Amino acid sequence: MRGALDHGRQQARGQDGPGPAGSAAQAARLGLGREQPGPAGRAAQQVSSHAELTAELTAAGALPAAWAETFSAVDRALFVPAHCWVDDYNGQPRPLDGATDHARWEAAVYSDVPIVTQLDDGKTVWPDTSRNATSSASQPTVVLAMLEALNITGDVANVLEIGTGTGYNAALLSHRLGDAQVTTVEVDQELAEQAQAALEAVGRKPTVVVGDGAEGYSANAPYDRIIATASVQAGHIPIAWVAQLRPRGELVTPWKSTWGSGVLVRLVSQGERTAVGPVVGDAFFMNLRDHRVPFGFAGKYGRIADEATGVPSFFSTVRPDEVALDRDGAFAVGLRLPGVQHSIAYDKEDGEAYELLLYDVDSDSWATVQVDGGSTALGEFEVRQQGPRALWTEAERAHAWWVESGCPERTRFGLTVTTDSQTAWLDRPGNIVATFE
Repeated sequence: MRGALDHGRQQARGQDGPGPAGSAAQAARLGLGREQPGPAGRAAQQVSSHAELTAELTAAGALPAAWAETFSAVDRALFVPAHCWVDDYNGQPRPLDGATDHARWEAAVYSDVPIVTQLDDGKTVWPDTSRNATSSASQPTVVLAMLEALNITGDVANVLEIGTGTGYNAALLSHRLGDAQVTTVEVDQELAEQAQAALEAVGRKPTVVVGDGAEGYSANAPYDRIIATASVQAGHIPIAWVAQLRPRGELVTPWKSTWGSGVLVRLVSQGERTAVGPVVGDAFFMNLRDHRVPFGFAGKYGRIADEATGVPSFFSTVRPDEVALDRDGAFAVGLRLPGVQHSIAYDKEDGEAYELLLYDVDSDSWATVQVDGGSTALGEFEVRQQGPRALWTEAERAHAWWVESGCPERTRFGLTVTTDSQTAWLDRPGNIVATFE
């Protein structure tokens, strides 16, 4: 299988989204790839208004009652630029022009899909494209799930949003709470200006700040709630966020290890710059700018593995899908693989075959695991690894720990953040399973 697979082309962009299978489904729905046959495909493409999107999400049980009035009142289309990108059938960002192809743009806006609004921090200019999404309009179900997790109650009077993006999330918060109760911070000045213009166009005037979201915004602190729309890396939840919460205030943020497996966590301030709370769901978001992992190294280490000679192979009985694809297993394994990233390259000729690549940039280590129908049936997978860290051996140990712990679901884990440390725990804060440096 080696030599035929391209990890560089298939490396995930870090944008929140549905993954390869989801990309195919959304592309068919939007007419950007193979057509989705039958009545279901035709019906999906007929959703072309905010009212229809609202009705569709309501019927699916994805629109929380507490946010129904607000969601109905704030039209997503007013916050999505005419020039944007959506994934095609192969998961590649494809330019979309709301002026010349309004029907397709409208179909995207009123679908439950993420829409990319910036690539490469603005260095890639529409209609050019790349795989490095740096801002997007998140898919509506993700937006709603995060807002529900924010646990807005009657005594909530002051909310901070990290990552303004298009301004859509800030508009929803402002409609629900009032402009004076919402502060939103965006690191990119151009995005902030565009968002502020969109907000003002619909009569909303929250406080829009251009600045580093990792620093929060102390001028309007303390906050009852803080919500981040960019992911933080394990061990690096900004202590400024915790410090700017009121006692018993809550922080909702996407979180992930370098391994990936993004989750949503909700932390409650205990005072004294300490916050504790559980994993409450999944969240696949691009990182805060200061939390980005090196991009493009999957292709590099894939080529190194292809060209390496004299690297002995051995067989492992640990299933690669449980390490990388099973959301519970991958989350748990990632807690114990500091600094390690992975990529999966699929074989176009064989739907059951793929190569799992593990790599650690700092130690210049890599490992590959080959998977096909035969190896899956036998339960034995060929492994090669090289470098100071034996990465697959480490992954086997992490997987064994997860299995010995009873294969716990990711929502049984939680985090504790203090001034001095950040830890992950299982079932209760005292049962620490990982400490991050």
